[in-house]
Amino acid sequence: MQPAQNSLDAPELPNEEVATPCFTIFEERVLHNLRQTARACGGVERLMPHLKTHRAAWIVELLLANGVEAFKAATTAEVEMAVAAGARHVTWAYPTSNVAHIRRLAGLAAADETVTLVGMVDSPRGLDAWRPLLRDAPPNLRLRVDLDPGLGRTGIAMAEPALDLARAVHDLGRLDGWHVYDGHVKGDREARRHQVEAEAAAVAALAASLRAEGIETDAIAGGSYTFNLWPHDVARFVSPGSWTYSSAQHDLELADLGWQPAAFVLATVIATHAGTATLDAGSKAISPDKPLAERFRWDGRIILMNEEHTVVESDRLRVGDRVFLMPQHACTTAYLYDEGLVKTKAGAWERRAQLGNAR
Repeated sequence: MQPAQNSLDAPELPNEEVATPCFTIFEERVLHNLRQTARACGGVERLMPHLKTHRAAWIVELLLANGVEAFKAATTAEVEMAVAAGARHVTWAYPTSNVAHIRRLAGLAAADETVTLVGMVDSPRGLDAWRPLLRDAPPNLRLRVDLDPGLGRTGIAMAEPALDLARAVHDLGRLDGWHVYDGHVKGDREARRHQVEAEAAAVAALAASLRAEGIETDAIAGGSYTFNLWPHDVARFVSPGSWTYSSAQHDLELADLGWQPAAFVLATVIATHAGTATLDAGSKAISPDKPLAERFRWDGRIILMNEEHTVVESDRLRVGDRVFLMPQHACTTAYLYDEGLVKTKAGAWERRAQLGNAR
């Protein structure tokens, strides 16, 4: 692999001295991905992008400037970051029974009642953890009922227990609707469409049951593989996440969306041996949650990775060469860095802060 080629579709290398490994982002590609994503789901006003992919205030500001109005977060630190960046509607899509985190969100709602903050519940006991803090909380603190469409991670079954939980939240004057994350849905587009149709029918039935009682609800639904398949009359918002930077798998599995890889890890070759090169980016630098062979795209084998180094197949790289590595999972890669080197849309290189591993 030649340094100029890097990963497939990687842009030009920085022509300046940069300490590596370095998280590198291309702003114009982020904007391209936003346009493609908004077009795919029927309009930017329908997007509720997930902050966990980038964890960067400057991207929140960029999205706000381009019509995005609502955001989804995985941690309370992400909620705080988004609000500080100017977001007026943030959903913390993480049903929890941890009172410390709930208190943190409630405090943020009390500090600025112009911001709509939405938490999540998926069980009566989870709701009990919220009750004491809801009594004195301002009306801008809301709750959604998290539904399980088959992922089996969080969420209540899409049946009568979900209706009972929604009624209980409604009785508290806090019901904001439903949340459905179907990250388990994969396969070709037609297979995904059939699964989403079944999920959407179940959500619509729940909404109809509550509507008959005078309770109106809407839904936040979908992830990167399903957001553009959810019907408008069921899902008010859709919330793909990793579109922001895309990844080493999207151009293979979601090519119809036209996303461009926008974030890479810049690494330096520090040693070579017969048929291999050693890079200065190890498991602390890129996609540590993926199997070794899939952590980034390479046109040969990834042979070995430890904390600070990776050995890859290569008979052309030389000591001192720099290469871009395209992460398989941009979300966990961004989490490893508290700043990124950004190629701005104006063409300059600029260092910009991000949350790193703050929770």
